[in-house]
Amino acid sequence: MLMQAGRKAAEGAAMVARLYFLAALIVAGSVAILGSIRIEFASWHSMHLAILLDPLSAIMLLLVSFLGLIVTHYAVNYLDGDERQAIFSRWLILTLSSVLVLVVSSNLLLFTIAWISTSLSLHQLLTFYRKRAAAVMAARKKFIISRLADACMVTALALVWQGHGTWEFHTLFANPAGPNSGLIASLFVAAAMLKSAQFPFHSWLPDTLETPTPVSALMHAGIINAGGFLIIRLSPLVTQSTAALNTLALLGAFTALFASVIMMTQTSIKKSLAWSTVSQMGFMMLQCGLGAFSLAMMHIVAHSLYKAHAFLSSGSVVNITRSAWAPVGRPAAHPLVVMGSLGISIMIGFGIAAAFGITLQNDPGHLLLVTVFIMAMAHLLWTLWSSSMRQRLILRGVSIVTLATASSFALHAAFEHALSGSVSMYAPTRSYAEQVIMIMIGLLFLAVLVFQSQLPAWAARPAFVRLYVHASNGFYLGTLFNRVTRKWVA
Repeated sequence: MLMQAGRKAAEGAAMVARLYFLAALIVAGSVAILGSIRIEFASWHSMHLAILLDPLSAIMLLLVSFLGLIVTHYAVNYLDGDERQAIFSRWLILTLSSVLVLVVSSNLLLFTIAWISTSLSLHQLLTFYRKRAAAVMAARKKFIISRLADACMVTALALVWQGHGTWEFHTLFANPAGPNSGLIASLFVAAAMLKSAQFPFHSWLPDTLETPTPVSALMHAGIINAGGFLIIRLSPLVTQSTAALNTLALLGAFTALFASVIMMTQTSIKKSLAWSTVSQMGFMMLQCGLGAFSLAMMHIVAHSLYKAHAFLSSGSVVNITRSAWAPVGRPAAHPLVVMGSLGISIMIGFGIAAAFGITLQNDPGHLLLVTVFIMAMAHLLWTLWSSSMRQRLILRGVSIVTLATASSFALHAAFEHALSGSVSMYAPTRSYAEQVIMIMIGLLFLAVLVFQSQLPAWAARPAFVRLYVHASNGFYLGTLFNRVTRKWVA
């Protein structure tokens, strides 16, 4: 009877998720036809209970509700027979509901409440298997970091009220400048970085793999994006501090590269996927720090769909991941192949960027992201050409890079058009400090490209073997954080 009740609860959660997705489709259609809609349910003096339905919230509603639909249906059979399935289903749907409220919030108070509620309900899912010591430790680390993020949000909430006398987004976005605007922006950036597992507060995410697979899929594909959504939604307030955005860009870039190096050393498919998430969140924060908010939103959608599929079908991607990353059996790329790949990618990338109107003068931040994308395409080309330089493979590689680059820029243009009224238009200035930061970021990505191209040739060197061991252990930052967590909890 208990097991039957658990399955019925799981099926009920799946039904609620279907209703959420249906509502998201209706909202998206309404926003497409009518434009942005604000619906107020109640008000008390200067506080309002209302929701904001605009292109940004419509895209996120569709994404989150779709992921929730897939995950809840997957969980019906995944936990079938577990005596605590009903409890799991209730916390799962509460977590999903909290994220959806966060997405449609029309004021900072409701946003903060949903932000905290999402974290607290997720904690119950992370500790579902309470007898697994690793799961409990990871959940405790996440709990501590989340409370720090909550403290940043609550402090910013108080400062916004003190400086503006309101929490309503439409009022704040119309006049974002005010007392303590730089501090408020810094607090939002800190909260986003803590929430999205940025260096050095990242180690909890790869350690949460003891949780049920539906939780991993929902967390890595959806909840972890809350920090990025915070920056995008509050972009008019965040752009009040250039220093905060520069910090976000620099630490985001470092996190992306740091995690990508560690990802290449992992032997567990789920560990590799977890470190991939850390790296992707870092790159998304880099995009936000450079003011590419629409591009960051596109990144959220693409990464979420990919990562949900990867976790829910992780058993079938083991061989793909091995063939993609294992240095054994693949020759090191010849320097001429690397240079040729980079040269062709530069011509294609900057040519298509110019066609879309992206130049150094009008958009230096976007141009840096184009440069990073070019390096990714160069990696693809030398991976393809290092095995053979036959004419068929050369033409195939050039065609793939051209199609991928054009598709990426077209999608970015579509997202930028759709979100033009929902996010701030911001471009980094050409001050000396920002030029130095962008050059540093570009050099970091170039260094990793060279490292990856020569990885097989260096694999047998003693220094590399030592680096490999340290990297496979995350350079021991997780171990250090575990010790700190034990002291705090004890």
